[in-house]
Amino acid sequence: MSVPIPEYPTRDIEKGSQDLEETESIVHQAGDGSDVDSRRSSSHPEISRISSQPQPSRKSIGTKLTTVLTARSNASIRDPGPPPDSGFKAWLQAFMGHFVVFNTWGMISSFGVFQTYYTTELGLEPSAVSWIGSMQMFFHFFLGMFSGRALDGGLFHWVIIPGVLIASLGMFMTSLCTQYWQLFLAQGVLNGIGCGLQFSPAMSLVTTYFSKNRSLAVAIVASGSATGGLVYPTIARQLLPKLGFAWTVRIMAFVMLAVGACYCSLLKPRLPPRKTGPLLELSAFTELRYTLYVIGVYFVYAGQYFPFYYIGAYSVEVIGVPYSTSVNLLMIMNGVGLVGRLIPSYLADLKFGPQNTLIPFAFASTVVLYLWAEVKTEKGLYAWAIVYGVSSAGFQGLFPSALSSLTKDMNKVGVRNGMGFSIVGVASLTGPPIAGALIQRGGGSYLYAQMWGASMVFVGGVALVLGRASITGWKLRVRV
Repeated sequence: MSVPIPEYPTRDIEKGSQDLEETESIVHQAGDGSDVDSRRSSSHPEISRISSQPQPSRKSIGTKLTTVLTARSNASIRDPGPPPDSGFKAWLQAFMGHFVVFNTWGMISSFGVFQTYYTTELGLEPSAVSWIGSMQMFFHFFLGMFSGRALDGGLFHWVIIPGVLIASLGMFMTSLCTQYWQLFLAQGVLNGIGCGLQFSPAMSLVTTYFSKNRSLAVAIVASGSATGGLVYPTIARQLLPKLGFAWTVRIMAFVMLAVGACYCSLLKPRLPPRKTGPLLELSAFTELRYTLYVIGVYFVYAGQYFPFYYIGAYSVEVIGVPYSTSVNLLMIMNGVGLVGRLIPSYLADLKFGPQNTLIPFAFASTVVLYLWAEVKTEKGLYAWAIVYGVSSAGFQGLFPSALSSLTKDMNKVGVRNGMGFSIVGVASLTGPPIAGALIQRGGGSYLYAQMWGASMVFVGGVALVLGRASITGWKLRVRV
């Protein structure tokens, strides 16, 4: 069956081509104005009539031409309106953000597996080993200062895709390491940089899709730390005795690549890019509520996170349990964090607000950390791990959404969140090594580190209370 091809008058096509060529010639000569009027008069009487009227400037013509020529590309960066706050696309972003944290924070929260292995099997000092995990956590948060601004500037995929590749490369290189400095560079620096390129922009991207349900959405994202903290230690526990260290770590790297390919293809920025603007919004620190908040989070993270590194070593060295049990404890502490992140965040959206819900969990972590010194049995350590996992997860799940709530202009959420994450990164860099040094100073006793960690979290909680008071005064029944 033949399809008839419509015939167009050849004469009209030729005339259109001639007109186009003449118009292009006029545009080229319009730079200095020579011969333009004469050509208009001689070849186009219509143009001669129009030329007698006031003509727009070349600048306005260029602006209009640019607008017409870029209309299609601008369609994707127009103001999208208020956040959808629900629907398939919005929740898909939240769940993809969950897998970003699964790959980044989830891997880092599993460092207790490596901490115990490096100290017991390689004979390295606890404080030295903790610097590897601290560097991971430092870059994970600190690079948010730059990667967060990349989201605002429309460069989301330019940072998250290299982040996946660099983080996976770091783990592949870790599988080849045999000395401390190699582990430090591969796992601490390279993997940390890859994680830092992904975490802040993904977290900030999800917040732009939600308003009323923001705390719950961010909790879904942050709970990737819990699921990653279950999966990666499980891989280690099951495969280390069978395949050895090298292939176990390589399998972890392959998992990171596969998961990363999934979320890189499905995450999509919602807001138009903000091409201009400073790398840092230092004016944020003139806001008392923002400054007190990041100070509070700094102290909380300095003391709160080191148990995730040392729970395995503590259980082996002090309680005397086997290595497999130490991995179970870390998995339990991470696993209960799924509940500890989702339920408080749901309540924060439903009734209390993120900051009102966040502060009690800081003081709960303080009490549980002080009580750690009294744990002397395996059963007691299991119970302590469950309670501490819930209390610390309640804080960790809420702090990003509470930080986002301090930014009213969502076009700046990437850079302002990134600055807050960077400060947390400094706390994460220094906290675990200080705890390790205190353990060595105490001759293997964890008492000094436990008291120091609990006290740091308490100071952070006080700063958060003052930050809330700067917003609402000392009124308790105010949602914030």
